[in-house]
Amino acid sequence: MNVIDVHGLVKRFGDKTVVDRVSMTVPRGEISGFLGPNGSGKTTTIRVMCGLLTPEEGEGHVLGYDIRKDALKIKRQVGYMTQRFSFYEDLSIEENLVFVARLYGLRPMRQHVRDTLEDLGLTTRRHQLAGMLSGGWKQRLALAACIMHKPKLLLLDEPTAGVDPKARREFWDEIHTLAANGLTVLVSTHYMDEAERCHRIHYISYGKLVASGTVEEVVDNAALTTFVLEGDNVARAAEALAGEPGVDQVAPFGMSLHVVGEDGEQLAASIDRVATETGVAARRGETSLEDVFIHFMGQAQDNMAQDNMA
Repeated sequence: MNVIDVHGLVKRFGDKTVVDRVSMTVPRGEISGFLGPNGSGKTTTIRVMCGLLTPEEGEGHVLGYDIRKDALKIKRQVGYMTQRFSFYEDLSIEENLVFVARLYGLRPMRQHVRDTLEDLGLTTRRHQLAGMLSGGWKQRLALAACIMHKPKLLLLDEPTAGVDPKARREFWDEIHTLAANGLTVLVSTHYMDEAERCHRIHYISYGKLVASGTVEEVVDNAALTTFVLEGDNVARAAEALAGEPGVDQVAPFGMSLHVVGEDGEQLAASIDRVATETGVAARRGETSLEDVFIHFMGQAQDNMAQDNMA
């Protein structure tokens, strides 16, 4: 069963098309990553799908409900975690969750709060003021509030921005546990390691969905060639490779150089020549998801350059 099944979504703000004929399916229990540069339309697309915005064109169903006719029903079964902490900082963790439970009309209220505190490991900190929490604990409180009403779909908009690596890993462990129990998750992120933890990813570039699939499928379909250069003169090699035929990306990685291109033959010829001139060693490398991300960004045209509304 597809929890998200939308086709040809279009959303405009004035004369700017922020979401441009986006189609997507997400089956039950899947963690889908939503990637793209800032201002690409990710947040707007999420808001259309969870019933917060109405599209100008397109149709579809979320949780079996029509996105145009049943927006309120969709919102009641969705948990939406924004990238900004939006709870009362002068209330404790427990008081914030009591407030949320009352908003949803959960009964028995105290039992829902106790269970949620326990499930998210917040019980021992329940009396701590939200404003005194670290980024990781704020994130955990926000997730607790989003899932307390037992939603069937969880939408996460860059949920780990500004959170340390340990907290990020713990957060993702929790997300995988929830998905294993049947919760469907759509998460927008800029972190490549997080994207690689998703079952499938969708890359949106300035309103257009340009790639969907598993990480392996998206990397393979990009058909990029990658070389790794190593040696004492990699800085000189980087200068020599800039603008050469077949060279699309040149990026230092520690003591080595990562060179990527779409035309494999031209790239290999340029690498061969520069490696000989500079005395560095060159070998074929594996194309990473980050390489593909940068490649897509380089191909895209920013349709919101004058007024970023997404």
